[in-house]
Amino acid sequence: MKLLSQAAALIGGLVIGAGALAQSFPDRPIRLIVPFPPGGGTDIIARELGVALNKTSGWNLVAENRPGAGGNLGVETAVKSAPDGYTLVLGQTSNLAINPSLYAKLSYDPARDLAPVALVATAPLVLVVAANSRYQTLADVITQAKAHPGELNFASPGNGTVAHLTAELLQQSAGIKLQHIPYKGANQALNDLFGGQVQLFMSSIPTALGQIRTGKLRALAVTSAKRVAELPNVPTVSEAGYSGFDANTWFGLMVPAGTPPDVIQTLNAAANKAMASAEYQQKIRAEGGEVLGGTPEAFSERLRRDHALWAGIVKQSGARID
Repeated sequence: MKLLSQAAALIGGLVIGAGALAQSFPDRPIRLIVPFPPGGGTDIIARELGVALNKTSGWNLVAENRPGAGGNLGVETAVKSAPDGYTLVLGQTSNLAINPSLYAKLSYDPARDLAPVALVATAPLVLVVAANSRYQTLADVITQAKAHPGELNFASPGNGTVAHLTAELLQQSAGIKLQHIPYKGANQALNDLFGGQVQLFMSSIPTALGQIRTGKLRALAVTSAKRVAELPNVPTVSEAGYSGFDANTWFGLMVPAGTPPDVIQTLNAAANKAMASAEYQQKIRAEGGEVLGGTPEAFSERLRRDHALWAGIVKQSGARID
C-alpha cells in the first residue's frame, strides 16, 4: 500500500508539473527557425506571424534563418533542439512532404522527429520573367521550348522544392523540356533573373509579388486552380490550356517530437489566435496567400496526404538527391 501511495503521488506530481509548465509557458522568447534565407516567402510569413503573436498574446517570437539543403538544415536544427516548446520551425511542403522521397539519405523523418502545431498559410506559385523578357505569355514560353528543347532554363529556390517540382509538373503537362537551375533561396534566383542568367523563375507569390507590382517582373501564370485575388489579371496554368493543373505550397509550425502535449496545445491556441487577427489575415492576403490555422491533427493528416502526392511526382520526374 505504501508503495502504491508513493507511485500515485509521483504520477500526480508529474501531472501537476506538466500542467504547471503549460500554464507558465512561455516565460522567455521563443525561437522560430526559418529554413530559408531572408526575403523569401517562408521568411515573410514567419515575420508576420511573429508580429501577430506579439500583438495578440504578448509573446516574443524571434525568427532565425537557417537556410541550406532545400530547407533541410533548418529542420535538422529544430529536430536536435530541446522538446520544450521554445524552438519552433516554420516548415513547408518541400522540406516536410517532399524531401523524404527526394533525398536518398535524410537525417530526419517529419512523422517521427517532429510534432505538428498548426498550418499557417498556403499559397500558389507564379511563373515570372523579367520585365524586359521577350516572353509575354505562358504560350510564348511553351512554343519556344517545343521548338528548342532544353535551351530555356528556369530558376527555383532549390532542388526538390515545391517550385522545382511544380515546374517539372508543368513540363510533363505541356510536353516540354526546360533546364533547371537550382538556387539556395529566392533572392539569388531573382538577381540572376534580372541579370539575364536565367529566363524563367517559378516563385512563391509572396517572394515575387512586390516586384510584379512595381513592374520589374512579368507574371505569366499562377499554379492554383483559380486566379489569385492579388493578381487578378494573371491567368492560371489551367486557363492556358492545361486543365486541372493545381499546385500550391503550404507553411506550418512544428516542434521537436517529445514536446509536452499541453505545450503544443498552448502553442496551437496562440497561433490560431494570431492568425484570426484581421491585420494578419490582411497582410497574408496582400502577399497572395491564404490563412489556414486549425488543429495539430488536421496538420498531421495534411502532411500524410501530401507526402503520398508529392512522392508520386518525384518518382515521375526522376528527381533524386544523394
